Order: sequence, then structure tokens, then C-alpha cells
Amino acid sequence: MRKSANRDNLAALTLGALGVVYGDIGTSPLYTMKEVFGPATGIPLDQPHLVGAVSVIFWGLMMVVTLKYVLLILRADNRGEGGIMALTALAAKAAGSSPEKRLVLLLIGVFGAALFYGDSVITPAISVLSAVEGLEVVTPAFKSFVLPICAAVLVGLFAVQRFGTSLVGKLFGPIIVVWFGVLAVTGLVEIARQPAILAALNPLNGLAFLRGQGWHLFVVVGAIVLAFTGAEALYADMGHFGKRPIRYAWVGMVLPALAINYMGQGALLMRDPSALENPFYRLFPAAWLLPAVVLATLATVIASQAVISGAYSMTKQAVQLGLLPRMQVQYTSAKEAGQIYMPEVNWLLLAAVLLAVFGFGSSSAMASAYGIAVTVTMLITTLLTFFVIRHGWNFPLPVAVAATSVFMALDLLLVVSCSIKFFQGGWFPLVLGLGIFTIMATWRRGRELLIDSIRHDDPELLPFVTALAGDRVHRVPRTAVYAVANPGTVPQALMHNLKHNQVLHERNLILTVVFHDVPWIPFDERIEVQALVPGFWKVQVNYGFKNTPDIPKALELCKSRGLPINLFETSYFLSREIVVPTKGSGMAHWREALFALMSRNAGSVAGFFRLPNNCVIELGTRVQI
Repeated sequence: MRKSANRDNLAALTLGALGVVYGDIGTSPLYTMKEVFGPATGIPLDQPHLVGAVSVIFWGLMMVVTLKYVLLILRADNRGEGGIMALTALAAKAAGSSPEKRLVLLLIGVFGAALFYGDSVITPAISVLSAVEGLEVVTPAFKSFVLPICAAVLVGLFAVQRFGTSLVGKLFGPIIVVWFGVLAVTGLVEIARQPAILAALNPLNGLAFLRGQGWHLFVVVGAIVLAFTGAEALYADMGHFGKRPIRYAWVGMVLPALAINYMGQGALLMRDPSALENPFYRLFPAAWLLPAVVLATLATVIASQAVISGAYSMTKQAVQLGLLPRMQVQYTSAKEAGQIYMPEVNWLLLAAVLLAVFGFGSSSAMASAYGIAVTVTMLITTLLTFFVIRHGWNFPLPVAVAATSVFMALDLLLVVSCSIKFFQGGWFPLVLGLGIFTIMATWRRGRELLIDSIRHDDPELLPFVTALAGDRVHRVPRTAVYAVANPGTVPQALMHNLKHNQVLHERNLILTVVFHDVPWIPFDERIEVQALVPGFWKVQVNYGFKNTPDIPKALELCKSRGLPINLFETSYFLSREIVVPTKGSGMAHWREALFALMSRNAGSVAGFFRLPNNCVIELGTRVQI
């Protein structure tokens, strides 16, 4: 019975992985072959070049996805979690006691995370637009409706995000199974008509094709890389599905379906070069074109959904690692903590996606913008993996170099090839990523300056509360919780309470919340309690960057540490700092002004930590940085 249940669970996870993990790379056949042989590359549309290009795509999928991600990168899990943020934390931890090395690795990883947002904008735009462009193949009369229909689909997709993805998620797997089945069947039909394309399975044909390009190689690879976008999702979603379902889905269905479809498109172009107008949709008979457009649109919506959900998760992790200001987080599932909705992120993403759709105007124009952010992220992933292998797993240097050098060379080739398209649109995701990186770096540095300023201006905690214990200050019943960023100094809210109200609570907790660079902190390590003087305790609550903060729930654990707390008789005192930028040391004045703006508009502390609204007292104080 247990083996049967395990098999059923594995099958369900594999089906789910098909829908969420492989939606992006699974929709690449919509536009890749059209761009590889488009006017920008200038590759002749003849049999040797078609066989060679398809061979490069097939063996690229084997090298980049199968060998690098499926076999190597999936091993670098951070307590079961994957993704650039989890890998950055793992690499920084592997760096040991060297603060300089940890900082460099953290900055590299944060830049990779910032570039993910560029992918979160381009993926929905190019995927949905390329699917809707199939209407032009049905009849040219639909051409003027492509952009409005695409915009309507995207607005609808982002509008339903607030309802959660659990219901839609159940449909993801079956639809993508149909999608990959259609990819395989339509490809097989064309291969049967033109079996000469099977020569693409010989890697020597791919090498001969690349050698024959000369310096034109970078232009060609810059188009072929479109077939590999979405590979990063395998690692990012490891925590949701596990390694085995992701590997089974890739080997059992995704890789064969993609390989067959790319070969089928190559066979079609060998037989009918005029099909280059849209080789994917020309695989279908005329009567099946409209259903194919509908299915492709559903598949691209699913691919977009995965990236959008990833942007929410990435933002939440960045907030908890101190890289972004607090934002509103809505939990859309009572069972799955990972299913969240962030309104600010949602509408900013929609605005950026619509800007990309109308700014570029077509999937071919947008293809120039696609790839550069993804390939830089892939390069950063390989670099961080080297440090994990060398310092985290303690393998000898030659082994670490051997395991990553080939992939590093491949990633560098892809980055350089995509960089050629910088002025044709490649600047867009890079500028977006650099902007987000600047925001993250400014927020992190601003918080450091803010805490230093508070530490400098406020008195030390222990002497202060020791003196209070001997004073005859009027004490009132209830428990007061003072949330602070720096537990070594007196909370501003405590001093305001004494100064203006001239009272002290019977029980006072100096509360600090610490987010660690691991995904999860178990309950038995969640709380630390230290008694100071009668009536005062220092409490530290520990979370991982994937944990959901809930202070009242965490305070219930104090009972096991000898400090029972009645939550119905507890008040929460919060200090809200009003940042005042000043010229001088610290950051550049414009960065201090940016930090002050973000600080003013940061989300509610009470909402972020799930504090009961009727028990929160918030006191403001001005702090110069």
C-alpha cells in the first residue's frame, strides 16, 4: 500500500512539474526556428544548414539542460530548496569565514536574482504574443487584432492572480501533457515525410554547422539560445516538486517532445522553405490552426503563470533577506504557504509586460531582448555552483573545475552571443535588472546605516533596564512586546512610553526577528529566550527565507522556554523610523533619498508579521543617515 501511495504521489508531482516547471521551455518551439533562420541571422535555408541547426539545438538541450541542470545543479539543494537565492545562500555559507568573499558572492547572486525580474517581464510578453500571432497564419486579416488580443489575455492573466493558483494549477499538468503530445505528434508526421532530418542526431553535424559560421557564430547562437530559455526553472522549482519528478518529467516527456518537434520543423522547412513565415503553425493542417492557436495560448499562459508566481516567491525571499522593503503578502491557500499574491509586484509586472508588448510590437522584435538576462543568470548559477562544489562539498579543485568549466564556457558563449543584440532590445531586461539591483543594494545599505545610527544615538539596553528595575516606575498589567532591529540598544518605543505615559508594563519583551540564509528554520530552533532583569526578557525569533513570519504563533513557543505568555493580554509596540537623508558619509545623497522614499512606503510591520491590529501601538521617530 505504501509503495502504491508513493508511486501515486510521484506521478502527481511529475504531472505538476510538467505544468509549472516546463511551461517556459516547452513553449520555445513557437518562435525559435523562425528566429534561427530569420533575416537577422542570414543562415541559408538548405538541408545541411537545417540539419546542423537542429543538431545544435538538440545537443544544446542535452548539454545545458540534461547534463548541467538535471544531473549537476539539482544536486546543489539548500535543505531541499533551489533557485538563485537558495544557491547564493549556499555559496555564501560555503565561503566560510571570509567576509569579503561572502559579500562578493552575495552581490553576484543578488544581481542574478535581479535579472530574474527581466525574465519575468519578457517571458509572458513573448510567449503569449507568439501564440496569438498564429491568428495571422489563419488569415492576414487578423493581424491588426494580434496586439489588442495579446494585451487582453495578459490583463486577464494578471487580474486573476489575486484569486490564487490552486484551482488553475490542477489544470496545468493535463493541458501541458496535451501540449507536449501535440508537439511530438506534429513533429513525427513531418519527420516521416522527410527522414533526412534525423541526421541531426549526429553531433558532428552540429559541430560542422558551428565551425562553418566563422565570426557569424555569435549571431547564430544568439538565436539558438531561445530554445534553452526556461532551463533555470528546473532548479528554481525544485522545492515544490523535488528532484525525481523534475528529472522524470524531463527525460520521459519534455526532452523527447521538444527534440521531435524541432526536427519536425526542420523537416518541414526542408520540404517547404516558404513555411519559414511561421514553421510551428505550418505543422498543422488548415482546419486545425484555430484549435492550435487556442492550445498554444493556454500553454503560454501556463508558462507565464510559472514565472509570475516565481516573481512573487523571489520578492518575498528578498524581503526576508533584507534586500527589499516590506510588501503586502496575501496567502491564497490555507494548505500551501508557497501560494501567495503580492499586489504591488503583480501590477508593476503587468505594466512592464504591456510596455514590452507594445514597445516591441512582435515576437521577432522581442526575441532580441530575450536571452541576455537568462544567459547571465545561467552563468551566475554555474559560478556559484563551483563554490558549492569546491568549498561546500569539499571536492578537490581539479574536480570542481572539471565539473563546471565546460558549462562555464558554454554559458560564456551564450552570454556573448546574446550581448550582440544589446542595441536591438537586449538592453531592456538588463536595464530593468540593474534598476532592481540598485534598489536592492540601496535598501540593504540603507538599513545598515539606519541600524548604525540607532545604535549610536540610543543608550545600551542592559544598563538601562537594570536601572529601571530599581526605580519606582508605575507598572501596569499586561505584556509589552517591543520589536527592534538592534537588540543591544533601548527601543525608541520603550523610551517614548516612559517619557510620555510614565508607565512600565509588568512584563517587557525586547523582540528581534532574524531571517537566516537557509530556506527553513524548524520549530525547535524558532525561538530563543534570555532573561535580563526582573520584568525584562530578550526574545529572538528565527526564520528561514521561505518561512512565513507569524509573531503571535512564535511567541506561543516561549512557554517551552519557561516564559508563558497570554496573547490576549499582550500589546505590541513598534518604532517607525522616519529617515532623514543628510549629506556627508554614508551613501550618495540620491541613494539616501531613494532609501527614505522606500522606507516611507514600506508595508506595515504589523501586517508583515501578522500582529493583531487591535493590539499594536506604533510610535514614530526621526533618524538621520
